[in-house]
Parts: sequence; structure tokens; C-alpha cells
Amino acid sequence: MVEVSVSTFKKKTFNALYSSFAIFSCLALGKLCSYFAPILPASLYGLIIFTVTLHFRLFNAEHIKSTVVWCIKHMGVCFVPAGVGIINHFDLIKQFGIAIVAITFVTTFVLLTLVGLHYQRYAIDEEPN
Repeated sequence: MVEVSVSTFKKKTFNALYSSFAIFSCLALGKLCSYFAPILPASLYGLIIFTVTLHFRLFNAEHIKSTVVWCIKHMGVCFVPAGVGIINHFDLIKQFGIAIVAITFVTTFVLLTLVGLHYQRYAIDEEPN
């Protein structure tokens, strides 16, 4: 029973280290790309490189999967500063809250409508007869 938990611990540790190496090496390459071609942010270059390495199986996706799932599960921690910002500016939100909500709903509706109409226009044009 103890061997199983030690084996599981070793596997989880290996996967975490492997994932960290894969993510940080892609981020480092992204920073290098951003230095030589500052068109996109370094993190976006890193994400593209990470996606390409997973697509061409340069990194084993099975080893990375558990760490990525854990990161997504705990992503809410990244949004804590936004919540603190809302609390710090609560007076503005009380004053303009209805306008902020209305603008958010109207612009979202307009955007989704335009994207839907645009998609329908081009999807109908490309349908085979």
C-alpha cells in the first residue's frame, strides 16, 4: 500500500516538473521571439510555441494534462486583483453601476448579433449545392 502511494507521488512530481519545464521553456522561447520580432506579446508567442510542440508531440500531452487541469481549476486566484479593484472603486460602481451593466449588455448583444450575421452570410455562401 505504501509503495503505491510512493509511486503515485513520484509520478505526480515527475508530471509537475515535466509540465513546468515544458511551459517555461515555451515561454522563454516566446520571450526570445518577442525580443527579435516585437509584433506579439511574449506570452502569446509562448502559447503558440506550446501549442505547436503539443501538436507535433515534442512534449507528451499525457504528462502535462494533470498540471494544466490543476492550473485551470485554480485560475480564480488570478482574478482576485480585479475583485480588489472593484472594491476599491465601489463608489464609482454605486454611481454608474446601472450604466456599466447596460453598456455591457448592449455591446455584448451588438457584438454577438454582428458575428452571427457575418457567420450566416459566409456560411450560406460556402454551402455546397
